[in-house]
Amino acid sequence: MAEYIIDEKREAREIQAKFEELLAACRELKPLTSDEEAQIVRAFQIARNAHEGTRRKSGEPYIFHPLAVAMIAVKEVGLGPIAVVCALLHDVVEDTDISLEELRMLFGDRVATIVDGVTKIDDVMVMQQTDSKQAENYRKILLSMCNDAYVIFLKLCDRLHNMRTLGSMRDTKKLAIASETQYLYIPLAHRLGLYNIKTELEELVMRYTNPDKYAEIAAKIAATAGTEERLAECLVRPVRELLDHHGYHYTIKTRVKSVYSCWKKIENKHVDFEEIYDLYAMRIILKDVPREQEKEECFKIYALISGQFPPNPTRFRDWITRPKNNGYESLQTTVMTPIGRWVEVQIRTERMDTIAEKGMAAHFLYKEAHPDEQLDSNPVEEWLQQIRTSLEQSDKSALDLVEEFKETLYTKEIYLFTPAGKTVVLPSRSTVLDFAYAIHSALGQHCIGAKVNARPAAIGYRLHTGDQVQVLTSKKTLPQPEWLDQCQTPRAKEAIKDFLRQQKKEYVGEGRRKLAQYYNNLHLKDNRQNFGQLKRFLNQKSDVDLYYDIAVGTISEHQVAECFGKARPAPKLFFLAPYKDLFDNKSDNGQGHGDEVSPTPFLLDHEYEDLPTETATCCKPVPGDQVVGIVQDGKIMVHRTGCKIAMDEMASHENHIVRAKWRPGEQLSLLTGIALTAIDRKGLLQEITGHISDEMDLNMRAITLEASEGVARGIIMLYVTDVDKLNGLIDKLKHIDGIEDVHRI
Repeated sequence: MAEYIIDEKREAREIQAKFEELLAACRELKPLTSDEEAQIVRAFQIARNAHEGTRRKSGEPYIFHPLAVAMIAVKEVGLGPIAVVCALLHDVVEDTDISLEELRMLFGDRVATIVDGVTKIDDVMVMQQTDSKQAENYRKILLSMCNDAYVIFLKLCDRLHNMRTLGSMRDTKKLAIASETQYLYIPLAHRLGLYNIKTELEELVMRYTNPDKYAEIAAKIAATAGTEERLAECLVRPVRELLDHHGYHYTIKTRVKSVYSCWKKIENKHVDFEEIYDLYAMRIILKDVPREQEKEECFKIYALISGQFPPNPTRFRDWITRPKNNGYESLQTTVMTPIGRWVEVQIRTERMDTIAEKGMAAHFLYKEAHPDEQLDSNPVEEWLQQIRTSLEQSDKSALDLVEEFKETLYTKEIYLFTPAGKTVVLPSRSTVLDFAYAIHSALGQHCIGAKVNARPAAIGYRLHTGDQVQVLTSKKTLPQPEWLDQCQTPRAKEAIKDFLRQQKKEYVGEGRRKLAQYYNNLHLKDNRQNFGQLKRFLNQKSDVDLYYDIAVGTISEHQVAECFGKARPAPKLFFLAPYKDLFDNKSDNGQGHGDEVSPTPFLLDHEYEDLPTETATCCKPVPGDQVVGIVQDGKIMVHRTGCKIAMDEMASHENHIVRAKWRPGEQLSLLTGIALTAIDRKGLLQEITGHISDEMDLNMRAITLEASEGVARGIIMLYVTDVDKLNGLIDKLKHIDGIEDVHRI
């Protein structure tokens, strides 16, 4: 990145120009009243003065950031004057001497509430022992967005600009911010239907966490550039002629699949780049279509297109009859073009396109602009109400709360029916138990199973769209702890937990009596200080849980004695000591298989050099991979930078991140694995092992290969010295006759 040159006169002109551009964008979105414009001007003046003299890591004046966030809010989300005021002021409370109460006096309660929701928590905030500052920030975001959806819209705008300008940050900060983005903000953008923002965030995250793969796929997409022109000639032009002939008013847009989307398809489907058949897409947007005729007109267009270009029958999606849970509506099909390329075609109206581009924000803003109009549904308010319900359980840790919330963001839906024909919408993978609790908590509490399409099914049976479900009950049946593994929805899980909590409270008296006896036997005082120490030692979340576990015998007197250093030491089996190394399996820690290696094969930040390192088993990094260290249990676990487990940890605990890279010249043999799929034939295993052992001179640790119905699938664990050696092996195996897929695990 080029060094930023400070020129205060030029910067003053740029600041004013950016603000004028922002005002123009606001006026273009909707005419501003004199009061709205005055509020925006006042917010800009306060923000400019408050941030005066402060610069970003890049060297630019800090005011550039709130101006950019406000512009994203207007141009890319469609938010109005209140959002602009809040975007301009969103960092003044956190970074300057201006207080929230001052903003409340100047701009009113709503602006102050939104700015407070966007502001990060203070460093001095008391947090639960198992939580992190990031987790508490996430909790605050969720609580704040329940009160006003503008909080999360502005947080997404703020995060998008931070990701766009991430280049000036230090490496560990880049990984922390990118991981946070992947952890929470991308799922939120997806759930809100802000697909353009989601796509850009995904691209930016991949650029920083998996730069080599990003560059590789981007180059392959760039190499197909000429195909777009050929598609325009053989598809877009004929479609235009077709629509013109039938008198439609429309717009056609085309796009190339993003780098991240291509990578996910390659990873998830185990296909080569050349096998991605929906690399290109065309969108037809119908204009001037009355609301009541939208469905009919879209299906007419589909009939015209499929009549001229052969469609893929497995790739038709009707999101008009049943819109997605974020309001998305469209017809989608995939057609074969004369040049042998599959192209996805989306058909929608202008109204649908606005919702598709702006997601739930479009519903929210329409409702704000038309408060008296009765709408069939308001997806934003319905979703926020679901969140409010789940947040009512206040004893959850911030990390648990966020993890549970995240589970709902990417969930697809299934449509089920009661015996009376009533539709029940549940997340995919829902079970009979989820269905019962969705109907009524009492029905769930006594559920023993169901008849699904007139056939008996257990409470854990996973339901599918179209199933008709009749719940079966018994008054003798009550929720059990194992029921939590038999359901998916937060509603069912919370109802079961509530019942179990009430049940546990009945054991508190017995638990207190037994603990008092333990204290007496160990000559300890029965006081709150000792109770707190025991609770922390046993990692118990609540007093009730501790008393319950003592009452039912899960916690013994010996464990209490251990807590206070009064337990008798376990007998030492000295006669086994000489044989201890035989059982330690030291070669399995990923550091080699008998070769002498450096105790620390990584270069770390200076303050962490004395900590031992281990390569993570989840992603199995090998020399050549870009890596990052995570502090865990007194050691450094080294992961690949794109590892999901590492990214989740970095998103939750930024202070655990350690810069790491491979020590130059270090010769290591590290355990990694590959998975393969092949058409089974005689001699296949011999040919595979020949390539590995003889041609590539690699040492295998284990190999499993199982054939069924003519298809062989297997996993090979082997030691490699660097990622180039591993990639070379994968390329060679792909050229063996019958091998369909080979990929790293």
